Formats: sequence, C-alpha cells, structure tokens
Amino acid sequence: MAPDAEATPPFNQRLAILLAMAMFVLVVDTSLMNVSISAVVHDIDATVSGVQSAIALEALVSAAFILIGGKVADLIGRKLAYTLGLCAYGVGAVSMTLAQSILPIIIFWAVVGGIGAALLLPGMQALIHGNFEGAAQKRVYALVGASAAIAAAVGPLIGGFLTTALSWRVGFAMEAVIIAVVLSGLGLVKDVPYGGPRQIDLVGAALSVLGMGGLVLGILVWQEGGGAVGALLAVGLVGLGSLVWWLRHRKRAGKPALVDPALFSSVHFRLGISSQMLQQIALGGAMITLPIYLQMVLEYNALEAGLSLAPLSLSMFAASMYVGRKLTAVRAGTLIRWGFTLLLVGIVVVGLIVPRADSGLALAPALVVAGTGLGVLVSQLNNFTLAPITEERVSEAAAVNSAAGSFGLSFGLAFAGAIMLAALSIVFTTMSDNSDVLPADDKEQVAQALEEDAQVMSNSLLEEQLAGEPEDVQAEIIRINTDARPIALQIGLLVPVVAALIGVVLSIRIGRLPDIAAQSSHQGLEL
Repeated sequence: MAPDAEATPPFNQRLAILLAMAMFVLVVDTSLMNVSISAVVHDIDATVSGVQSAIALEALVSAAFILIGGKVADLIGRKLAYTLGLCAYGVGAVSMTLAQSILPIIIFWAVVGGIGAALLLPGMQALIHGNFEGAAQKRVYALVGASAAIAAAVGPLIGGFLTTALSWRVGFAMEAVIIAVVLSGLGLVKDVPYGGPRQIDLVGAALSVLGMGGLVLGILVWQEGGGAVGALLAVGLVGLGSLVWWLRHRKRAGKPALVDPALFSSVHFRLGISSQMLQQIALGGAMITLPIYLQMVLEYNALEAGLSLAPLSLSMFAASMYVGRKLTAVRAGTLIRWGFTLLLVGIVVVGLIVPRADSGLALAPALVVAGTGLGVLVSQLNNFTLAPITEERVSEAAAVNSAAGSFGLSFGLAFAGAIMLAALSIVFTTMSDNSDVLPADDKEQVAQALEEDAQVMSNSLLEEQLAGEPEDVQAEIIRINTDARPIALQIGLLVPVVAALIGVVLSIRIGRLPDIAAQSSHQGLEL
C-alpha cells in the first residue's frame, strides 16, 4: 500500500452524522417556536408580543456573542467550547419542555441558548477542520450544510405536526434527546489546539454587545410599552459608533482587535455582509408576522400554519440547491439582483392578498416567489462575501458575516413584530373611537382591552370574552378585530419589503463590481 494511503485516516462517519445532527437542532429550533406561538401563548398564559420578544432575543444574543465565541473557543479549547455550546442549547430545550411562564423561556431558551449557539457554531467549524482532511472535510461540510438546509425546509412542518398531534413541548424534548445523543459521541472528537494570540479584545466585545443589544432591546421594550426606549436606542447607536472608533484605534496601536477593520476595505465584503443582513431582516420579518397572522386571523393550529408556510421554506430549499449546482456560470451579481427582486415581489404580493385571503393556500404562489428569491440569495451571498478574503483571515470574516446575519434576523423579528402589534393597537383604538355602535363611555375601555387582548385572541376566543355584552356591541368589537388585523399585518410586512428594496438597490451596485476568484478554499457554516 502507498505511504500516502496509509497516512490517510479513515472517514469517521459517526462523528460526521453527529455534527449534522447538532446543526439540524440549531436550525430547526426557531422554526418550531414560530409555528407554535399560539399554543405556547395559550399554555403558559403569555402574550404574542412576549413570545415574539423571546424569539428575537435568542437571535440577538447569538449575534452579539458570536464574534467573541470563536475567540473563547480558541482560549478554552474548541472541544470544550463545542461541549458547552451543546449543553447550553440543551438547557434551553429542557426549559422549553418544562416552562410554565415566559420568564424561564427568556432566561434559559433565549439567553443561555443564544450564548450556546455563539459557542457551538465556531467550535463546530474548527472541529471539522481538525478532525477531517481533504475530501473527507468537504464531505462533512456538505453533510452539515445539507442538514441545515433540510431543517430550514421541513422545520415548520415538523413543528406544526408535533405541536398539533402531541404538544410543542414534545418538539423541544426531542431536541434535548438529540443533543444528548450528540454529547454521547464526544469521545470521537479530537480537540484542535490553537497556536495564535491569546488576547481578547474585551472592550470591543462589550461595545458590540451594547451596540446590537441596545438597538434590538429598545425595539422590544417599546413593543411592550416600557420606558427608556430612547435611551436604549441611543446606547445602541453610540455603542456601534464607538465600536468602529475602537477597532480603528486598536489597529493603529498594533493591538489585537475584536475584528480587523481592514476586512471592510473590500467593497465586495462590505456589500456582501450588508446584503446578508438585509436578507435576514426580510426573512425574520416574514417569519414572525406570517405565523402570527395565520394563527391569530385564520385561527390555524400549528400544523395548518406549518403547511401554509411550507411553500416559502420548501421553495427556498429547492432554489438554493438548484442555483448552487446548475447556474454556476451565471454571475453572482446577477443572481443576487434576481434574488432580491423575487423576494420583493413575493412579499409585496403577500401584503396585497392578505385582506382578501380566506386560507393559507391563497398565499402559496406569492410565498413560492419570495422563497425562491431567498433561496437564490442563500446560494450566493456567503461565497460572494468571503471571495476576496485570504485564507488566514477567512474564519474571522466568516464570524463577521454570521454576526451580521444573526443581527439582521433578530432586528427583523423584533421590528416587524413590534410594528405589527403597535399598528394593531392604533387601528383598534381608531376604529373603536369612530364606531357609531359602541357607547361613548365604553370606547376608551374597549380600546384599552383590545390593545392588550388582541395580541392573543382569535375571534372565537374574543366571542367567549364578550359573553354577556349586548349583541350589537359584540358584533361591533368582532368587526373591529376582523378588520384591524390584516391592516396591521400589511404594516408589519413593510419591514421585509423595505429590506428587500434596499437589497435590490445594493444588488445593482454589486452587479457593477468585477468578478473575483475566491482567495481561500474555506467552506463555512451559516445558521
């Protein structure tokens, strides 16, 4: 046997499968939560805005800590970081299984689980590099990437089925079981030593958390009617501005920085991460407003909501696979422009159809168009963004790219949900004030009640709450409830519409850039 053949380690198929299982759980987790909103709200006596805030917070925590997650993994060991990330995600899944109120969901699922994701993703990527070589490494990246794509495609269906047939808690319990299985295979994992600088830019890390956290938390606090919204938003803006100054200062001083500002000297990289963020804002906005609409307005259960969202997720999966394999000769700039254009058209048509839709099926053609656009973007943006980055800096660039995407997702979830629910409150109040049926003395009381209860009530539940009221008052409040919610959804959908429109503008600039060959052989993991 040739010496090279003897030196090639055997392919560790079991480890590859366990890594793919870990990625599947990471991606399917949020889909399960999205289609289960109404069931979670009912079971733990929460509000739609509270659950939506927890979903946005989980994405925010992941974004805020992913930049330092890779450095922490370097310092404590990639295997330990991977283990801690799995354990933290498992704690989040168990907390969802046992939760009786929104508080443990926020603490353990959103915060602890978000930190777990920030540790798990860079740790997993480093372990793939250290445990597999050459063709085997490419096979594992393909397997893990396929696992993520499949989870995104079937997540709404799996979550809808489990929630409707059994309970949403069963879905999260299954996540915990999968994580336990993955942890059982830690003995297969070979740790990967790190020989680079061991300093952490703590100031840069703190500023990144303050910047991203201030903006998204400001939106969430505003949605919940809390105070100090302006202060939180100001903290976010000042934090991000200070981060830019700090990174440049560290670079000039020749000291390690959270992110090398020289990365942003590439126009391809700047436009790439901007496009990645816009795509995720649009996705987050759609994936919070549409499930709420399906469950609040059409009174769908989780399975029906999952089936209604399947055209979006399945077309996204199919388009990303087809374009990535069959349209390799087409320029990335052209495909990115088509991706944002299809996304924009699809979301606009969804908004126009909503007031007339009597079933989720009516939304299917537009969701296919939007999903196709998202799939085209998924197939192109990662490679386009990292193409100008050299091999020694690509891991850092990939972390920035992931952080931009996660921040965009959290911003889209928070802002679209907040705008939708705020619009709902305003429209309810306006309609009740203009009503000729409601008694004048009761209008303010009715408006306040609708502002609080419309978040969680379908017409059927509202009818139960109105038992004992005069029939004409009942009919009028139901009419207001029916007419206001599609308007609120249309306003909420303006967030993904604007994001897609800005993406179209950026894609025109991208199309004018020259094509460049990839500077590294890097393959990355993206949530």
